[in-house]
Amino acid sequence: MPVVNRIAGYAEDMKAWRRHLHAHPELTFDCHETAAFVVERLKEFGVDEIHEGLAKTGVVAIINGQGDGQTIGLRADMDALPMPETTGLPYASTVPGKMHACGHDGHTTMLLGAARYLAETRNFKGRVALIFQPAEEGGGGAGVMVEEGIMERFDIAEVYALHNIPGIDLGHFYSTPGPIMAAVDEFHIDIQGVGGHGAYPQETADPVMCAVGIANALQTIVSRNHDTRQEMVVSLTQIHTGSTDNVIPDTAYMNGTVRTFDKDVQAMIIRRMEEIVAGQAASYGVKAELRYEKGYPATVNDADKVAFATDIAREISGPDAVQDNVGKEMGAEDFSYMLEARPGAYLFIGQGEGPGVHNPNYDFNDEISPIGASFFARLVERALPV
Repeated sequence: MPVVNRIAGYAEDMKAWRRHLHAHPELTFDCHETAAFVVERLKEFGVDEIHEGLAKTGVVAIINGQGDGQTIGLRADMDALPMPETTGLPYASTVPGKMHACGHDGHTTMLLGAARYLAETRNFKGRVALIFQPAEEGGGGAGVMVEEGIMERFDIAEVYALHNIPGIDLGHFYSTPGPIMAAVDEFHIDIQGVGGHGAYPQETADPVMCAVGIANALQTIVSRNHDTRQEMVVSLTQIHTGSTDNVIPDTAYMNGTVRTFDKDVQAMIIRRMEEIVAGQAASYGVKAELRYEKGYPATVNDADKVAFATDIAREISGPDAVQDNVGKEMGAEDFSYMLEARPGAYLFIGQGEGPGVHNPNYDFNDEISPIGASFFARLVERALPV
């Protein structure tokens, strides 16, 4: 079954919604105008309940079906990125330094399209919980909403989300059972030495040499401490120290990211980092402190829900347009918190060729809005048949 005809009829409306959102990006939890726009549309559609102020600016709307049944959660993220836009499009960002460079404007639009259809037809039992979430790009809005109890409050039994992806054929879907995106952590290392004249290093405790030693040793975590069958990344991305050629500085600062799928691997990395930082500091006669900050957990799909969701995707886009076991990605996603709380699935939907996400020339492809909205709608109708 292709795109739902009724939803195809919303295409121009969805394009207008999406381009309005694109022109008015908001960051993290401060999605006030975006949430107000969403609420205004939901009221027009005639949904049964609208709950605002979750995770500060998040919205959950409820649509009741025909008779009793469980509640399916459908999630879209609303926030933009703190970066300039260079597309030059008529609907480009009107807010300097803010841009919808990851397609959350499109994700919100797809869920609004599904909401309109489901509120009109109600060809399902049970309920749908439409989750419009702030702060995916930073702050973990999904985790905040889970901590605030949305799963229990709205009796959500399972939960699903879509994310656009450039470079994949338009309307194609892919996902995978089990881990699909990595846990994302960050580390900070502060080194305190004793500075002095570059001509008399014997009178100093050099933090630069310690930073070099730590940088080299960190790479042995990947090359010598982990099982090669378990994916992981340790990337040192910043070293800041010094100000001129003939002064050994007092301090150095290091920073980077860690990506894992397994909590035991994560624990091993933390342990080895602590040992390396302490050991290198002792060997160079300086003080060093590691601050390891855990971020979003790994995004882990339920195998049965992936099989179900990709079956729905085949109905929409055809059997040759869906891959259901593509493997893992090292990117991260805070939908992971919702999947920790309830079984569900996270899928990617291709939007054709074009600049990648987080690129100042990126733009969401409006042609996939009816496809994504149809996916959400059919998923509900199949999961909760009348």
